[in-house]
Amino acid sequence: MSLKFRLASRNLFHDRLRLVATIVGIVFSIVLVTVQMGLYVGFGRIVTTMIDHAPADLWVMPLGTKCFEDPSLLDDRQRFRTLAVNGVAEAAPLVVGYAQWRLPSGTTTPVFIVGSELRGLGLRPWDLVAGRLDDLSIPGAVAIDQSYFDRLGIGGTGANAEIRDQKVQVMAVTRGIRSFTTTPYAFTGLDRARAYTGISPNKASYLLVRVSPDSDVDSVRRQLQANLSDVEVLTTTEFRNRSRSFWLFGTGAGAALFAGALLGIIVGTVIVAQTLYSSTKDHLDEFATLRAIGSSGAYIYKVIIWQAVLSAIIGFGGAAGISAIVVKMTAESALPIVVTPGLTLGLFLLTVVMCVASAIAAILQVMRIDPALVFTR
Repeated sequence: MSLKFRLASRNLFHDRLRLVATIVGIVFSIVLVTVQMGLYVGFGRIVTTMIDHAPADLWVMPLGTKCFEDPSLLDDRQRFRTLAVNGVAEAAPLVVGYAQWRLPSGTTTPVFIVGSELRGLGLRPWDLVAGRLDDLSIPGAVAIDQSYFDRLGIGGTGANAEIRDQKVQVMAVTRGIRSFTTTPYAFTGLDRARAYTGISPNKASYLLVRVSPDSDVDSVRRQLQANLSDVEVLTTTEFRNRSRSFWLFGTGAGAALFAGALLGIIVGTVIVAQTLYSSTKDHLDEFATLRAIGSSGAYIYKVIIWQAVLSAIIGFGGAAGISAIVVKMTAESALPIVVTPGLTLGLFLLTVVMCVASAIAAILQVMRIDPALVFTR
């Protein structure tokens, strides 16, 4: 094994310029794939951030709801019917919708209102860096993420503005609650959310349902679906998957990310294959000598594959370093690139497979060598 490895490394490092070209091709390919797949993972997380932070076992929503940002309206009667089902411990209304935020300068910008009860079951702001949740009980109080201060023309807690011609005051500030649509979230109480979005007092966008500890979630869900009309009842996981599927595949965003990743794989494979083929072709005499002295085909296969694996390890190391920098640079952006341990392992295996597959052309070239070639030189 050590002799094969030494021969492969010497072949690889003999031509430094060609080695650099190989590594650059691998790095370019893997960085491109990492960015595309990291965006896919980050996008998948950020589109469901509200669903992930809602403390609900079940979601009751109007029939045909595609995602969290696409709500219709439920009647209060649906809530009373929900509470009447055995196993339902709590059913809380949640109001979401778009509204116009008027800046002190007089211009307007859209915000996405999220309103729920400030006590009990509700979707309330998290990661507060200023103010308290209790402060949202003050009339006109809202919570805003600090990343949207410039857009909304505010400087922190105590800032004033208007939503739907009603005065509001920023009483709490969060960190890291960003929207992938770039529309700022504005958290407030349930009644004020209805006023800001123009929804009637007896209407809600969703019902958050908490199941009793001694009840089965699936059983309660089936009962709710049977007792309620014109609604869907989904678990948090089902609603998360539906929202993610809609934004990733219903809008074409996921297909675009996968296309970019595929392009990176193709480019990297072509570059590595060409480089390994050229390197092998330049060492045909050496490989002919190996065959002439009795080296088996399997032995030569392993030498060339070792070259490919070494290229993969070096290239992936460089790509991982660049990708780590990119991930850090986008950590605070509206759409961060997220690289999980599982994705890192998958990318490493992809790099090895890509390089080994690229070595096939070189292997075929070597195996066509006539061992007698070495005696004619």
